[in-house]
Order: sequence, then structure tokens, then C-alpha cells
Amino acid sequence: MAVPEWLAGRAEIRHVESRPALSGEAVDWPGWVPEQVRTTLRGAGIERPWRHQIAGAAAVMAGRSVAVATPTATGKTLVYLLPALVRAAEAATGADPTRLAFRRAAPTALYIAPTKALAHDQLARLTRMTLPGWSPACLDGDCDQAERRYAREFATFVLTNPDMLHRSVLPQADRWRRFLGNLRLVVVDESHRYRGSFGAHTAAVLRRLRRLCAAAGSDPAFVCTSATTVDAAAAATRLTGVDDVVEVTAATSPRPALDFVVWQPGSAGDLPGLMAQSVDHERQTLGFVASRRLAESVAERLRGLVPGRRVVAYRAGYLPDERRALESGLRDGSIAAAVATNALELGIDLGGLDTVVMDGFPGTLAAMWQRAGRAGRRDRDALVILVPAEQPLDAYLTEHPELLFDAPVEATVLHPENPYILGPHLAAAAQELPLTTADAAYFGPGFLPAVKALTAQGVLRERPSGWFWTRPERAVDAIDLRAIGGRPVEIIEEATGRVVGTVDPAAADATVHEGAVYVHQGEPWLVDAYAPADRTALVRAAPTDLGYVTQALSGSEVSILGTHESAPLGAGMLSVGPVRMTSRVTEYLRRDAETLAVWDRTPLDLPAHTLATQAVWWTLPDEVLRLGAAEVADPAAAAHAAEHAAIGMLPVFAPCDRWDVGGLSVARHPDTGLLTVFVVDGYPGGAGYAAAAFRRAGAWLTATLERLRTCGCPDGCPRCVMSPTCGNGNQHLDKPGATTLLRLLVEG
Repeated sequence: MAVPEWLAGRAEIRHVESRPALSGEAVDWPGWVPEQVRTTLRGAGIERPWRHQIAGAAAVMAGRSVAVATPTATGKTLVYLLPALVRAAEAATGADPTRLAFRRAAPTALYIAPTKALAHDQLARLTRMTLPGWSPACLDGDCDQAERRYAREFATFVLTNPDMLHRSVLPQADRWRRFLGNLRLVVVDESHRYRGSFGAHTAAVLRRLRRLCAAAGSDPAFVCTSATTVDAAAAATRLTGVDDVVEVTAATSPRPALDFVVWQPGSAGDLPGLMAQSVDHERQTLGFVASRRLAESVAERLRGLVPGRRVVAYRAGYLPDERRALESGLRDGSIAAAVATNALELGIDLGGLDTVVMDGFPGTLAAMWQRAGRAGRRDRDALVILVPAEQPLDAYLTEHPELLFDAPVEATVLHPENPYILGPHLAAAAQELPLTTADAAYFGPGFLPAVKALTAQGVLRERPSGWFWTRPERAVDAIDLRAIGGRPVEIIEEATGRVVGTVDPAAADATVHEGAVYVHQGEPWLVDAYAPADRTALVRAAPTDLGYVTQALSGSEVSILGTHESAPLGAGMLSVGPVRMTSRVTEYLRRDAETLAVWDRTPLDLPAHTLATQAVWWTLPDEVLRLGAAEVADPAAAAHAAEHAAIGMLPVFAPCDRWDVGGLSVARHPDTGLLTVFVVDGYPGGAGYAAAAFRRAGAWLTATLERLRTCGCPDGCPRCVMSPTCGNGNQHLDKPGATTLLRLLVEG
């Protein structure tokens, strides 16, 4: 495939990476697949399997756990679906050799997705398959009591999410004994999404599940699937705790040709135009942007460029019926273009699109390839265009495209032994079934110290037979897997009581504070009242020509709680350890909708939020600063700019994106007495990003210095020191001073 004529020759193209099409390697159905299963799969359009699908499925049939890490649209589903269908058919005919006579229930399987939308998408496929003994069902927060009872008592294939497993299934293990006692297979789909704090929480949930299955008499195999996992077997072991994992990474399915175009940095305004040209050439097009607000605003601009074509925004916060209608329109082709946040990265079946355009590097190679995989799923070649944002990382990657196309995707970072996470889950496990020393086999070397700490706190009580939960309340209710503070904030139309949408609690203070402009499917709403404690925001419709948007500003403080390790770096000192970060949204700006000029600012009285986590920080002593005093007129502004630039470059060297970390810089910090710059892990207890930054600090900060030196702007710009996540709107930045600070830090 060549870059299409309407795009070829554009001066903005900085790099083109082409990938040829590949033919597939189909094989015959193996003898262990009954004819009725083959008929069912043929009815679903699967005439013959690919070789890698049978290799993975055969391992599952043998009781082995499997990590499937093949590209998007390579048929990973069949690796776990085929064993599940075969066992259902065998149970229905009495041919299952492992089914004990006294165990009347059929073998069961559990499918775990990171989102409800993905589980429902899978259910729609599975319910179209008719087979004796095959009974799939969803279990999530949208299910009523009758649906939950059906899943518990009759379903053989239950699709759920980690939150529901944690809050509903495991605490009621006695009621789920039929299902758990016959559980033969656990599927963890999109397993790369379980990283950081969420990954550590999910790892603890899966260990609790394995423990309860063993008590009920089962030992299920696990199948972890991902299109973007490196070292897949090791990642699956960290997530599930299962040591013996078969790795399937060589895809034998066909793939279309791909052209991946890297655009000129700082041309974010080109996104709607590129999408419009693609639509004009009859290519169904998907654009990825970084925020809900951008999804709505870019979709509105695109509608004006392609009149008569259906253009939508797709993001989190839509109600389930809205979301499913949009997904249906993408599948049947009635939607010509969609502008989406990362809500469409996951493997929801869209039937394949022709073009993907990304507004900025999404922070990780895993996310980039996940998004790129949305294109080219049909018999048409794929086109992907990356429009780098005006950020240090994007500019650096444009100059070094080998880091985009030749480097492996990032390893999945999660720490199941994180004591902030492990301790509460051990309390929950003790309530489900008293703990014993044998449970260290599930929870690892941190088990006994954590149990002893919980006992000393009075959370657990030790008896000769083990450790017991001591309290009347449910232990699981104190644990939030996603570390966002519980249920979402509902956005309610004040006049009618209608729920317009939802927003995560972590983003609510900055999104739906009183006076904010909230946009939903192109319609602006004004927030009249925000009640964080009640999880509600009352809104009224605003005129479409409102003329302004709002931007929240915040302030933060960091306290050092200890130091794990320190090392000299240049003329400064580098450290890593536990910190406490306190932040609060303090005010908001009204900005002109066209020019973004500030109209005015309004103070807000919102509660502070505290995060106990890990950070990496560096300090420079006063005598060193005096050497560069002529170039560092304002140390605070220089440190602020250096912080932004360093955070922008960190994803090259640590497996995170810039939204996973925060920062703070001060000319004199009360805990160090020196100029100090912090880069803070954004997850409770830490997710390993600070430790990774400490280990690679030399290369990381050297690359940051290179970015500052090579950026052509005189005083700082979005390509070097301005940050899209800055809490105070990129005020008080000194690029020349930041360059001097980093030179002193790196070169001495």
C-alpha cells in the first residue's frame, strides 16, 4: 500500500512507516473439537482456525494457563472460547471425563474485562452461538436481581469486571459455590490495562478468587489476552500469581497492509481537516483525542467540514444506551467518523475502520498500537496518522521515530506486594475464609508481615486455626479498585431530573465545579451546583453561542515521609521514597472560546485531597545555584519549567504516560531546605513509576536537557516546558533557567 494520493506529498509529513500485508496460516479443526462445536463456530463465520489459536486452545484444554499477546484482530477470543464451547458440549452429552458424578453442575468459565462496555460487547457475540449446555450471562452493576441470580445459579460462562468480582462474587462465595466449584477457566481480557494501582488491586482480587476456588474444589486455568504486552508470560504471572504460563505471541492470521504517517509536531489543528479528507474519500475514520472536552469540540468542528455525514463523539460518561447506540453505528457504517478518548482503545468489536488519526502521542507505545489496531480490520488496507502534540515527548519522538517503530512496547508495571493494597485485600480475604499460613502461596512473601500488622491493628484476630475478620461491616466496602473514590458523579439536568452523563470523582472537581461549562454530544451545559459528598452536579442548558470555556486551576503540596534510596547526580542529589501529596482545585478561568484569552478568574471553595504515594526528587544546593545565578534569575520558575520538561520526557524511560504522574517544584522545600523538584507517582501507595524513574534518571534527565537545548523557542513553548496538565495554567516558567538547572544536575 502507498500513502493515498490525497495525503502523499504533504510537507507536514515527517516520517512514514509501512508494513506489508501478510497471509494467514489456517489449520484443520483438531479431533478434540466435537462436530456440533465446529458447526456452531462455522455459523459464527469461523470456517477454519489459525494455527496460533489452536496452539493456545490446546494448552487450555490440557489445564495450562496461557498468555496470548498477538496484535489486534488476530482472533485471540477463540483461544479461550473454543475450550469453553468444547467443555459445554461435553458436559451436555456426558462426555466430560473430569466431571464427577456427584457434581451435577456443568463446567463454568469466568470472563473478566476492565470495562462493562467490553463485557457487554463480548456477550453480544456469545449469545448468538447456540449449543446445548452453553449459557452465557453478564454480571455487572447494571444487572437487576433476577439477572444476578441467573448468572449465579444457571450460567456457564459469566462475563464481569474486577469490581463486581471484588464486591459481589467473592464476599458471597457460599452463594457462588456451584459456579466456583466447577470453574475451569478464567479469562482476563485486555490484561495490559491492569497496571499501576488498578493492576495491583486486580492481582489481589485474582489471588482471592484462586483461594476460594481451591476451597470449593476447583483449580481453573487462566487466559490473559492483550495486543500490546511484552514478556507476556511474566506479566500474566505477576497479575494472576500462576507460575506455569504458556506464551502465545506468534500470530498466524492474515493482516492488511499498514501505512503509519507521523505528521508535523504542533499541527494539532490539522486533526479535523485530516479526518474530513479521509471521510471525503469514503474511509470510515476514527480520531483519538486526550480529553472529553476535545472529543466534543473536534467532533463539532468536523461536522461543519463534512455536512450530511454522521459524526459523533465517543467518551466515558455517556449512559449505557447512548454508548451502545454509538457502537452499533460504527459497526454498521452509518457513522462516518467518530472522535474518541481512550474509551475506544479496548477490543470492542467495531467491524474495522479504514483510518485512525491520533491527536498527540497517547503516552505509551502500548496505547499507540492499541489505537492503530482499530484500522484495517476488513479487506481494506489501514492508514494511521499521528499528529504530535506540542509537548516535549511528542517533539522528541518525532525527531527519533525509531523509538516509535523499533522499540518494544512497555512492560506492564504492577506491584502485587504493595502493602497499601495487599493489607486491605487480606482483610477482605479473611472475611471470605479465615486466613492460614498456607495462604502465603497465593499472596507472596508480604503475606505474613501484612497479616501481623493487621492483627496488631485489631483488624484481624489470631486463633489456632488462623486469622479471622473481627468487624461487623464488609471489608470489601473499604477498597476501591480504581482508586477514584467510588461511584461516579451524576450530571443532572436541574429542570427535569434527567441524568445527562457521569464523570469520575477524580476528575469531578475540575470538570463540574460550580460555574463550569460541561459539553455533552456537542451541547454546552452550565453547572449551577456541585455537591461532592452527594456525587451530583446540577446543570442547565447553555446557549450554543456561549462564547467561553472554563479551565480549573489547582495547587499542591508534597511532604517527604522517608527515603528509600539516594544517589549523587551531577552537582545535585537524587532520591526516591514515600511522600504525601495534598492537592485542591482553587479557582477557575473563563477563556474566550475562539482565542482562549482569559476573561476573568473565580475562586472556588472545594475540599483538599490527600494521596500517600511514592516520588522521585532531586535537589540542588545553594552554592551550586550561586554558580549559575546569572542564568537563573528566578529559581522557582526555572524549577517549575524543569519539572514540566522532565515529566513530559518520562514515558520514554518509564512505563507510564504523563497522566500517571504529577509534579511539584519549589525554590526551597521545607523538608530539604533546598531547591527541590518532585515527580510523584499518581497512584495510592505508588505503582512503580518513581522507582523506574530513579533507576534511569541519568538517561531520562539527559534527554530532557537535550529537548530544552534543541527546541527552537527562546522562552518556552508547548514543545518543551508548557504542560497540558499544569495546575496553574503554565504560569511562571523560565526555560533558560530550567536549562541551566538541568545542566548543573546532569553535567555538574
